[in-house]
Amino acid sequence: MSKDDALAKLDGFRQQVASSSDIRKAFEMLASQESDCSSAKRGGDLGMFGRGQMQKPFEEASFNLKPGELSQIVDTESGVHILFRLK
Repeated sequence: MSKDDALAKLDGFRQQVASSSDIRKAFEMLASQESDCSSAKRGGDLGMFGRGQMQKPFEEASFNLKPGELSQIVDTESGVHILFRLK
């Protein structure tokens, strides 16, 4: 899959989650089904992490979210992501 294809697919996923009445549940379900990250088995939950532990764009997006917010698409060296901040 090309990066453009991945971005288009992820944008559709993001819209689907953002339009849900329960964003957390929709994000967890989508991550469980679609993510290729090891966190997929936990509904996309990466657990707690601090600054300096993630790639810079991922970290910046994570720490700029308020609890309950969904990110825009985040592009890193390891791929493209959407993030949901729980706490």
